[in-house]
Order: sequence, then structure tokens, then C-alpha cells
Amino acid sequence: MIEAPVNIEDMTLSVKQEVRVRASIETTFAALLEQLGPLNERPDGTAMPLKLEAWPGGRWFRDLGDGNGHFWGNVQAIKRPTLLEMTGPLFMSYPVANNVQYRLREENGETVIEFQHAGFGLILEDHRKGVSVGWGYIHEQVRKRAETQRS
Repeated sequence: MIEAPVNIEDMTLSVKQEVRVRASIETTFAALLEQLGPLNERPDGTAMPLKLEAWPGGRWFRDLGDGNGHFWGNVQAIKRPTLLEMTGPLFMSYPVANNVQYRLREENGETVIEFQHAGFGLILEDHRKGVSVGWGYIHEQVRKRAETQRS
């Protein structure tokens, strides 16, 4: 059972992270799409592949086969290789709305990823505590993948 929040601060979630990647913006964007999609995994290394249809309105979801799965969101905006924005419940199976935004830019021979996750709703405390760690892990995997593949 979900316990109702007491005040507005309990109903909001805000995570901002910046990642510097020693790879081109194109390589970094491709690594981001791979990590958020088929190469996604939990911080403990357990594979958790997702499907990310990288076009406006495209779905982001976990396909468990036989018509089963979990809807994470929709691509709200995409402008290759500088913007990816998605909205939806993400990993939260309760009344909530989330917006996840990646803005990429080149700076001094690196790609800078500016990440923001804003959520509103009945956010569970466990999710509030773990979300920064989870995103941090994903972003570190993106950095490693892009730097390994850089052109």
C-alpha cells in the first residue's frame, strides 16, 4: 500500500547530474541510446534490457515476452545528437509523472551530458533514495561505452 505524502516536497523528485565524456557527441549519443535500451542494467550488473524507440512518441519499455512487460515512458523530444527527453512513470508503478531530459553539447574536446529527472506524485521513499545512484550508474556506463567506442 502506498502511503499518501504529507506535503508538496514529499511529492516531488529532482535529480540533476553532469557527465563529461571523452568522445564525440555522436558517439556519446549512440552510447546513451544503447545504455537506456538493450544494454540497460541495474547497478548490481543484472541485465535489464529495455526497448527505446528513438523517435517522437516512441515507447520506452521493458519487454518480458508474450505481451508482458512494463511501460516506462514515451520519447517527448529527440534532436540527434543534442537532446533526448522522455516522459512517463519510468520504474514507478504508482500514480506519478516523470520527465527525464538529456542535453548534450561539445566543450573543449569533450561531450558534456546535462541530465535532469523531475518527478511528481506519490513517490516512494525507497525510490527517492535510490534514484540518484541508479542514474549515476547508468551515466557511468554511458561514459565508459562512449570512451571505449570513440572515433
